Amino acid sequence: MGIYGLRGRVSEKVFRGVRTGKYAVVRRRRAAGWYLCVVLVVGLLPGALASKAGGSAKVGGIPTARPAICSLNSAAGTCVVPTAVAQKKLVKCAGARKQSKSCVAAALKAAKKKAARRKAAAKKMLKGSASAKLKSLPDGLGPSQIRGAYNLPSVAPRAQTIAIVTAFDDPGAESDLGVYSSTYSLPPCTSANGCFRKVNGLGQARPLPPANATWALETSLDVQIAYAVCPNCKILLVEAASASVLDLLDAVDSAVALGANEVSNSWVVDEFSSETILDSRLDHPGVVITAASGDTANRVQWPASSPFVTAVGGTTLTMLGNVRVSESAWQLGGSGCSRYESKPTWQIDSGCSRRMVPDVSAVGDPSTGAAVYDSYGYSSRRGWFKTGGTSFGAPIIAAVYALAGNADQVVAGSYPYAHSGSLFDVRSGANGSCSPSYLCTTGTGYDGPTGVGSPNGTSGF
Repeated sequence: MGIYGLRGRVSEKVFRGVRTGKYAVVRRRRAAGWYLCVVLVVGLLPGALASKAGGSAKVGGIPTARPAICSLNSAAGTCVVPTAVAQKKLVKCAGARKQSKSCVAAALKAAKKKAARRKAAAKKMLKGSASAKLKSLPDGLGPSQIRGAYNLPSVAPRAQTIAIVTAFDDPGAESDLGVYSSTYSLPPCTSANGCFRKVNGLGQARPLPPANATWALETSLDVQIAYAVCPNCKILLVEAASASVLDLLDAVDSAVALGANEVSNSWVVDEFSSETILDSRLDHPGVVITAASGDTANRVQWPASSPFVTAVGGTTLTMLGNVRVSESAWQLGGSGCSRYESKPTWQIDSGCSRRMVPDVSAVGDPSTGAAVYDSYGYSSRRGWFKTGGTSFGAPIIAAVYALAGNADQVVAGSYPYAHSGSLFDVRSGANGSCSPSYLCTTGTGYDGPTGVGSPNGTSGF
């Protein structure tokens, strides 16, 4: 958790003299956070937080989050996935008896050939000025493609602030957003013009936490995608002192206290038995909280499983220029039936007696991922990355809520369920093999991999 993060739960320096409104609520929550910290460390969590192999690390019994990011340009620290066109064949390898090195190798080889054919066909169809324009841009989806895929307007109807909650510092977050905006002809978003603001997990300008390469790439993705989807929104970047869950929850509280309408979270931990104690830290009526579902296929992650958030799954999105061609479930998009969270009243699927994840979905497959600029450097590289993961989808959905402009009317993740006819119903793809099948395989209506669907305009949000 760190001394810096612990201090944040007992200090009132930020809110000195303020005793009413959102700031008072945050004061009380931080006091409660101190109590929770003591309880969890002393004895409640250490034995209960045993997680699956490869799960989140723990510091003193407190879960440590990881970013839900995948990059095709890097190796260590991010998930490595095959191209999207291998999805169908890889799903066939998912069964215990069928999964083998030869099966996966054959799927990858076939995927590589198919991807090359598709790329060649796309180039042939995009001859002329449109093709030249696309070639001049970085590899990966850009603002017009994302908005085109989901039939989104380019401006919000009223002033909106999207908060990005992340861990550690991204030193180049503002300047990288400047490069991104210039590349895609978006209006400048700077601290000087009031569009961009960066604070630490307590809501203060200083001191900022230490930098971290993996989290810096995550931050670049979140900030740039949120602004790409809603270029007249303000961006508030809140950098937690560490990847401790309690530090990240402090950052969520600070984001709300500073006036965010939407808060995007692209960090995950494996579910743990005492997560329900912390759910209230995500209960902010009148503010939309989005959470990535993770990149672990049919396995549930928190905070996406919290009933107070809109959980965002991942898809594979195929585009031809700015035209949507198809969308299917991403094979690594996180989903499933929570082990601990009660079922919200607005979820009515019958195959899971508890909270299902996700609620909605958006592009996450890095092979159809976003172009992101990161100057801090990751895996010995700087510059443009083609990046995905459900951390791509979380800021998209936060920005779609901003474009809808009705965050104050949204109750947790319920709104899309009541307006599912206004979403794209994703009906192809799977992320495993389950019983009942809808838990891992897409179909008409709600399904595990993609929820009630992906955005089709803003009416579903």
